[in-house]
Amino acid sequence: MSTRPIGDHALLSDCRSAALVTSDGSVDWLCLPRFDSPAIFARLLDENAGHWSIRPAGPADVSRRYVEQTLVLETTFRTTGGTAVLRDALALGRRERGHALGTASPGTLLRQITCTEGQVPVEITYAPRPEFGLVHPLLSTVRGGLAAYGGAHVLLLSSPVDLAVSGSTAHSRIMLRAPNRLGFALHIGPAWGSEPEPWRPRRIRRRLNDTAEGWRSWSRLHRGYVGPWQDEVGHSGRVLRALTFAPTGAIVAAATTSLPECTGGTRNWDYRYTWVRDASFTLQALATAACEKEKDKFFDFLARAAATQLHRGMDLQIMYGIGGERDLSERVLPHLAGWRNSTPVRTGNDAWHQRQLDVYGELLDAAHQTLPPGGSLDPRTRAFLLQAAETAASRWTEPDQGIWERRGPNRHFLHSKLMCWVALDRAIAMAPALRSHLIWRGR
Repeated sequence: MSTRPIGDHALLSDCRSAALVTSDGSVDWLCLPRFDSPAIFARLLDENAGHWSIRPAGPADVSRRYVEQTLVLETTFRTTGGTAVLRDALALGRRERGHALGTASPGTLLRQITCTEGQVPVEITYAPRPEFGLVHPLLSTVRGGLAAYGGAHVLLLSSPVDLAVSGSTAHSRIMLRAPNRLGFALHIGPAWGSEPEPWRPRRIRRRLNDTAEGWRSWSRLHRGYVGPWQDEVGHSGRVLRALTFAPTGAIVAAATTSLPECTGGTRNWDYRYTWVRDASFTLQALATAACEKEKDKFFDFLARAAATQLHRGMDLQIMYGIGGERDLSERVLPHLAGWRNSTPVRTGNDAWHQRQLDVYGELLDAAHQTLPPGGSLDPRTRAFLLQAAETAASRWTEPDQGIWERRGPNRHFLHSKLMCWVALDRAIAMAPALRSHLIWRGR
């Protein structure tokens, strides 16, 4: 529910989109097919904005973990009558391994609950509410599951049990006995195209296992860090990879929108975009785990997204959509109450047109720290970094809106000017890779 602590939500990702699952087995946030898509479940922001729960019908002691070296979530419910284990994942593409994660993710949420001991009564509540709760879809029983119609997409829930439909919500209660299990899959497709096909339980089980192995394969390639908190560092690397949009290499600042800085506050922003500053910090963290492919792809993404902006004398945009979009105009969703009544709830982010001069320093520092000694850059990235350095040199004396994204007139910020110095310092250090005689016109 929207009153639940933010820290109670666990992240799932298919390197294209994200879901958040509570400790009692409720998916309270899901955006498909992209991180920045309208939410299908958004109870995180409003009690009536949709969720999908699978949980014991009575009291239970709960523990949970990620399956080792993966982002497959495992929640264990211990009741007086038995024990049930719930596994959740956003499916990766079939047999995707290593750096290919997310290349062909099908946009499918997988859920499997297994009774491992005794018997456990299980309750299932399925309440899809597409477009941040605006759509209350028509639920229709189909062979192998339940279809939801309404809005721009059709949802298909593959289910091995019958669900009783009441309005736009479906329920079921079943006694699960060891060693039985139930597998579910939620698919999305365009409303005007071919509808998704239901998956059988065996296929769901195989894809869960395949998704786990996909994450393990990525983890095995990224063991560059050896030292204190090694497991935690490894998991942090997986989370950062999970926040990367595989088709472009863009790294989102967060998987959600409108979670407040403080309860009841109004600074509730949409962070499902890529900030040049934040992503530069992320790249430096990923470099700890030897993530060279991620680094190269992100710089290529930025060079493409920002193409001709600096050349035309414009500022480097501080943020972009995950597909390279520039216009991220902000709007308010007045029908949502917000987490713990923290309003307004927003999509989009008007910070996209702010001037923040510090981004040149963060960008070039990230390039300097992640570029191997003696390494080379492709022509597009090289030209982009050179233009960034030249822009920092020519504009460092000008006012901006600073690192805190103040919404008001431009001012002079010491931090911004220092980071412009960082941009020039790192560009000089990278001169062999940039292959250019850099002439700074700024003083």
